[in-house]
Amino acid sequence: MRSARMSPESVHPGVWRASQLAGPHRRVAACGDPQLAAEMPGGGWPRGTLTDLLLPSAGVGEMRLLRSALAAVAGRPVMLLQPPHRIQPAALAWWGLSAEHVRVLHAGKTADALWACEQILRAGTTAALIFWQNHVRPESLRRLHLAAQASDTLFFMMRPLATASDASTAPLRLAIRPARDGVNVEFVKRRGPRRDDALFTPLSPSPILNVNRNASVDRRSSPVAVPRSVPAEVVA
Repeated sequence: MRSARMSPESVHPGVWRASQLAGPHRRVAACGDPQLAAEMPGGGWPRGTLTDLLLPSAGVGEMRLLRSALAAVAGRPVMLLQPPHRIQPAALAWWGLSAEHVRVLHAGKTADALWACEQILRAGTTAALIFWQNHVRPESLRRLHLAAQASDTLFFMMRPLATASDASTAPLRLAIRPARDGVNVEFVKRRGPRRDDALFTPLSPSPILNVNRNASVDRRSSPVAVPRSVPAEVVA
């Protein structure tokens, strides 16, 4: 008698057929767009792993793309490491994020930024970590990916689009390009079949455009203590 055909999922949660999207072996966060969710392994942003977002330049809509995921962790710590632009308090409030739970960290050296990122992941107390970095050595990416796997943190690295051809341990790599009323999402790497066409994802308007760029920042909240002399700034 012929034995029943065994499904890949019954062997291990991380195994899947090349013709199908991998299922979630950990929790995921909502994408906020059903069409994007349908193309994501597990149906959302993965937790406890490295996700690469590759950008032609900062500010093309990448933060608005993550709005639903960040709103889902409102009330828990969110870390922004090496952001290239000032974060506006009005945008945080619009997303339901309390400024007291958001921390902006800046490091003078790449080595210090990488070290701080790894420590944040290993601590496992941060709900989401977004790290902007231009060039990262493959061995450093592996260390960060391993550190992320020991946590349940939403971990995104914002890197230049030019690094799309570089090797990366990230299971999910997306190229984000600006488009009218949204962004075009290209799947550079995912656990599932190849998709050659970009997926348009609509984005809601950002309140950042309506905020006075010269407005002062309220710094009354106490800063986060970060070792190795990495300065910390509270966005409030």
